[in-house]
Amino acid sequence: MNVNPMHSPSSVPSVPSVPSVPSVPSVPSVPSVPARTATRRSVLRGLGAATAAGAAAVCLPAATAHAAPDGRRTRGASGSYALTLVHLGRDGAPTTDYRTLLTALSGPEAGTGREMKESTSTVTVQVPAGRYLLDCTLSTRPVGEEAWGNDWLVQPRLDVDRDMTLVLDARVARPVDIRPPVADARFEQAGAFATVTYEGVTGFVNLMTRSLDLRTAHLGPAAERGAVRTWVDSYWSRPGGVCALGYVFQGERALTGLVRHPAPGDLATLVVRAGVPASGGGTALVEFSPSEGPSPSLGLPVPSGGTGTFLLTPERGTWDLVYGAQPASEGPANHYFVLGRSFTAGSTTVRTFDSPVFGPALDSSPGARPVARRTGDTLDLTVPLLADGDGHVPSSPLFTASTVTLHRNGTLVATRRGEKPGHASFTVPAGRASYRLTASTTRPRGSVTAAWTFTSAATATATDLPLSAVRFGPEVALDGTAPAHTTSRVAVTVEGAARRSGVRSLTVSVSTDRGATWTQAAVTGGRITVTTPGPGKAVSLRAELTDAQGNTLTQTHIDAYVTRVAAGAR
Repeated sequence: MNVNPMHSPSSVPSVPSVPSVPSVPSVPSVPSVPARTATRRSVLRGLGAATAAGAAAVCLPAATAHAAPDGRRTRGASGSYALTLVHLGRDGAPTTDYRTLLTALSGPEAGTGREMKESTSTVTVQVPAGRYLLDCTLSTRPVGEEAWGNDWLVQPRLDVDRDMTLVLDARVARPVDIRPPVADARFEQAGAFATVTYEGVTGFVNLMTRSLDLRTAHLGPAAERGAVRTWVDSYWSRPGGVCALGYVFQGERALTGLVRHPAPGDLATLVVRAGVPASGGGTALVEFSPSEGPSPSLGLPVPSGGTGTFLLTPERGTWDLVYGAQPASEGPANHYFVLGRSFTAGSTTVRTFDSPVFGPALDSSPGARPVARRTGDTLDLTVPLLADGDGHVPSSPLFTASTVTLHRNGTLVATRRGEKPGHASFTVPAGRASYRLTASTTRPRGSVTAAWTFTSAATATATDLPLSAVRFGPEVALDGTAPAHTTSRVAVTVEGAARRSGVRSLTVSVSTDRGATWTQAAVTGGRITVTTPGPGKAVSLRAELTDAQGNTLTQTHIDAYVTRVAAGAR
């Protein structure tokens, strides 16, 4: 059922935010809405819930204006003026199906806003002199049509210095026509957004709709150069996938219509592969949306062992992906966050989640969040010990036991048990000393242990500890298995301190009897050769590394991945 947006709830339903969202930027502030302090992700989920409710158009809330009766002139204190707004529909007749928001960018009310949703087509309000941002949504249900049409008028520069009348006429709007280049896509929802900045104050306006009948128009004079940022996002569903089409514009004017029919080569492809978690099967929910600015987004359910495909517009900027898997048994949902990724037109990117080999991951890229630091006399460790095979860090890793132990000059400092794998904090003496830090965890099948040695002394500022990690990349199916009795090449990658300073030595060993015996495997071309054991058995892996500074790592994976009957075997 389509709902007239002028009669829909004035606020966005609250939705619990995703737990532990690292480094996610806040939504640009809406001066009139204190709730803008919410995280971007929680706002996106609120927007998604609003559209899912079936509303044809939804706008974020603002304070309600106190309007004068239709046509009545008002006279306020010195420096305020009567602003009269006349609302006309697509037929040119007065309409009451509107929502108009007035945001003050300067003057005594700068940083506040008022919303008008009246029963009369003409409304007069008394406002102080100053610069304003005005946006108006006029809704129409064409004869014989089920969906509401929405005309969004945006005036980024409204200078109130006298009594004035504005006519908000839907007939000046032009169509927004954004369509993907695939015949099996079905339109789901769209959002149009704008920010206007003036003298340090930024106003934010938006419209969301589940109707394809969307038109937009700029009103009034141009604003200052680069003061207006507008973006439009359109989401389409298709079997096993989503089309996410977004376009951004920076300038002096709001949009008057927009036509975009991208060709297949204009889009990038993201393939998401859902592994089968140790907790069992189920369905993951993949949320994919632009990093910058709110967006309606569209979640894609992907069953364990299945794939989902996103077609996206690279020019929208960087994109965020949240992969959420609900465990089969009771317990918190596990999420993986892939934030701020860019894509190029015509490219295909594949990301696999919840697949082995699970182990420590140390992001070595510039600006990466530190995972092991010393500040003064405190050592803090937040190494993700159970990142999946692609290095995605879980919010709630599945484990049965966890231990972190620290030795100083061969003497035990302390042991931490039961905390999140790879997480611990220790207080140590200030003097320079040799340390051995060991983190281990067990999973429903198998275990991971990493033991590091390094020297450290008290620091005046937070200083990274020289920890390294080794990642293993076997070719496994989405259920995490490799064929039995086969020989394959397994990728070996070094991360962390050794990647930055260099590797002095690296030895890799393989076991097929759960670590009872080990066979050294030569690393050539960044890979080792592994021959898998019989069906239902497992491959275990061990790496012994020394970096160029003499710091060491011994990393062991018992039952790193398991085997299955090879195709065609009897």
